[in-house]
Amino acid sequence: MSFDYDLFVIGGGSGGVRAARIAADQHGARVGLAEESRLGGTCVIRGCVPKKLMIFASEGPAAIDEAREYGWSAELGRFDWPRFRAKLHAELSRLEALYQNGLTVAGVEVHHQRAHIVDPHTVALADGTRKTAAHILVAVGGRPTRPGIPGDELAMISDDLFTMDSLPARVLVVGGGFIACEFATILNGLGSDTTLCHRGDLVLRGFDEEGRRLVTDQLGDIGVTMRLGVHPERFERDGDGVRVAFSDGSSDRYDAVMLATGRHPHTAGLGLDRAEVHVGPRGEILVDQWSQTNVPSIFAVGDVTDRVNLTPVAIREGHAFADTMFGNHRRHVDHDLVASAVYTRPHELATIGLTEEEAEQQGNIEVYSASFRPMRSLFAGSDSRALMKLIVCEDTHKVLGCHIFAPEAGEMIQLAAVAIGMGATKEDFDLTVAVHPTLAEELVTMRHPVRRGGPEHQQLRTGTA
Repeated sequence: MSFDYDLFVIGGGSGGVRAARIAADQHGARVGLAEESRLGGTCVIRGCVPKKLMIFASEGPAAIDEAREYGWSAELGRFDWPRFRAKLHAELSRLEALYQNGLTVAGVEVHHQRAHIVDPHTVALADGTRKTAAHILVAVGGRPTRPGIPGDELAMISDDLFTMDSLPARVLVVGGGFIACEFATILNGLGSDTTLCHRGDLVLRGFDEEGRRLVTDQLGDIGVTMRLGVHPERFERDGDGVRVAFSDGSSDRYDAVMLATGRHPHTAGLGLDRAEVHVGPRGEILVDQWSQTNVPSIFAVGDVTDRVNLTPVAIREGHAFADTMFGNHRRHVDHDLVASAVYTRPHELATIGLTEEEAEQQGNIEVYSASFRPMRSLFAGSDSRALMKLIVCEDTHKVLGCHIFAPEAGEMIQLAAVAIGMGATKEDFDLTVAVHPTLAEELVTMRHPVRRGGPEHQQLRTGTA
């Protein structure tokens, strides 16, 4: 059977673009791609890139305060949101143009419209055109979801942060995940009176508990009002703002409410049921290690599969798919060891591998940890503490996890990830000569565990051994 394309990609985010470009440019495949919004997807247009630039912007007040402590006569002026927003969107347009140019140079035919699946080898575009392909790759990513609270249509979602006409004077951020923590950090730093509401007692569920506690405390220390153990039950219009009724019986008015309560795969209306593609309870496309669905000609990569929802993972999955399918080089992505970072300020939380709580459920461990006040902020009068933490298998001495809470922790975890990914032991870390004076030197100078955990140590503590 003759097809219009060897590969048709639905979705122009990081994973879909990488798969399309590699398949066409390096492996000579005939590739078409459809994107209903802007090329670059969530990361470039509505996520990682604009968020990180806003984090940089939000650091201004703290930088001025620190400069004074280092002897400078410095004053903080007014933050000009319209000016920053215009420059931000110019940068996003520049990046989008790079994505478009990369696809064009590779020979990918781009359709700037929505597409859905008709059958295992056919997609329909929004204008009614149908295209056939030997293989279809779904890479439509995820979208923010509203929690179903009465009146939640009055609230913003994470996509709206980058397009606001003005900064709210008083804002409520709802959620306790990394998006909520980062957005609370940003809004607080830009000058908004910011409250974070989370039903748990610590933010960042799933991260190492010691790191969770540090991030929770830091948000309060920088001026975010923390409302923990409660959740909103109703939103109502109150003049130009929103009145929020909370589960503890209280209510308050905010100029804006930002929902950061989760994301779901963007599979609604995609035609997966028509093609009999299996999906999970959250709408995620179920795939094997090769990113292949139960329908042999249909594949999926990135957040739409709800495996590890990070941009570099989507890129790696898309590249591996293209190499496997069109490059005669079968390979898949190992999702077990993936580093990540939460970009709060002044300290970030970065991690790879097992948390202390996860590791001690699997065996006996040693925990190496150093908590200290960094030289730079200490000199400026700050009491904030950094944390360097290694989780080590007691039997093999293999490093199972690394957790860093410090300025630029994301930069440090990237390098630690190389060693841990190679299976480094604690002795390998010990043999590395420290770079002094640095924060990261603590990772290679900790000689004695601060505690041990696991089944055997638990028995000793409870007296059942």
